[in-house]
Amino acid sequence: MKHILIILSLFLFSITYISCSSSSDSGSSTTTDDDTTNTSSGSGVFVTVGSSGTIVRSTGNGSSFNNATSPTSNTLYGVGFGNNIFVGVGNPGTIVRSTDNGSSFDNATSPTSNTLYGVGFGNNIFVVVGNNGTIVRSTDNGSSFDNATSPTSKDFYGVRFGNNTFVAIGNSGNIVRSTDNGSSFDNVTSPTNNTLIGVGFGNNTFVGVGDLGTIVRSTDNGSSFNNATSPTSNSLAGVGFGNNTFVAVGNSGTIVRSTDNGASWNNVTSPTANTLWGVGFGNNTFVAVGNSGTIVRSTDNGASWDNATSPTSNTLWGVGF
Repeated sequence: MKHILIILSLFLFSITYISCSSSSDSGSSTTTDDDTTNTSSGSGVFVTVGSSGTIVRSTGNGSSFNNATSPTSNTLYGVGFGNNIFVGVGNPGTIVRSTDNGSSFDNATSPTSNTLYGVGFGNNIFVVVGNNGTIVRSTDNGSSFDNATSPTSKDFYGVRFGNNTFVAIGNSGNIVRSTDNGSSFDNVTSPTNNTLIGVGFGNNTFVGVGDLGTIVRSTDNGSSFNNATSPTSNSLAGVGFGNNTFVAVGNSGTIVRSTDNGASWNNVTSPTANTLWGVGFGNNTFVAVGNSGTIVRSTDNGASWDNATSPTSNTLWGVGF
């Protein structure tokens, strides 16, 4: 349960119960678009992953979801999409993949037993990040993964691709980037010591979100980041991009959005008080997921949201498209 306790401590939860297997931003676009925890890649299907190996999918723009076959009972925290492949990751070092639009998943070979939280995709490469500075990558559509060089032992929670650059974020404001397709990463100066949980990319801008409502952004391919004004002190866990809009979600159902490339943000009315952990975009629809199987969606670029039908009460951590 160590991995669960670490995340919950960041969000100062006092009453949340999360089921955990005994043995979660974000798939990004194949080019420069994204979300976190996880994103628009054109599969036509939303896939979300969660506790106890839960995998659910929607073929109706997120209006309703059905359970998909999962090969694991381990908690899955992140899911990404690229080259017609979904990749989900979790505890302890679990990696699963689907070649049939998320209908079924199989276990993939993992080089680590560290908990994995985030998945990014670009230039035909999957990059996955996790505890203790873990970074692994796959050049064969997620069939196998190898360790990549990491400059830190701090935990990573999210990774995103844009403009031929991978950016990963994590504990204590840690930010790293790679310009060699994820083979090696270098530290980037961070404007915050707050833990960053989710990272997104769109319109040549990286946006990271995290503890206490922290929002940071970069307009130079992740070389440097600056703080953005946040409208909330609630912790934010996921951020996605679509139709020139960034949407971030977090504690107590918080939803915020930006229409100026992450420079400024406004609160949005949320249909739930449950914490939301991930948000993705596809087919002109944002989908966010969270505690107790919560799924909410927006078809007006994040301006308003409604609850969607969920087939599970398990916590959902990540969503991909």
